[in-house]
Amino acid sequence: MKILIKNGSSVPIYEQIKNEIKEKIIDGIMQEDEQLPSVRSLSSQLKISILTVKKAYDELENEGFIVTRQGLGSFVASDSKELKREEKQKELEEYLTKACKISRILALEKEELYDLLQFIYEEGDNGK
Repeated sequence: MKILIKNGSSVPIYEQIKNEIKEKIIDGIMQEDEQLPSVRSLSSQLKISILTVKKAYDELENEGFIVTRQGLGSFVASDSKELKREEKQKELEEYLTKACKISRILALEKEELYDLLQFIYEEGDNGK
């Protein structure tokens, strides 16, 4: 598994690992029941402490994205579909909030914003 670590980042390394794996799960790059690298092998690959990887895996498990099976390793949770949907919906809400702020700056009427959203939604990928 390829994970990029930014050493100069203000985001802790364990959180960077957690976020990268979470993103791979949400985007469907990692599938349900797919096995993650062992803590030991990922720490060796990234040249970081085992405890750092363990902390990332623990947080992913607490959030419901992975499950750890004693003696077998860590796997993408099979019930992560709802979590994926929730994460994508949060992302959508962030974009819509930003769009609303911009529309207020432009003094766009709500109806104009609705019309624009409807046009973009119905156009789908045809406009790109």
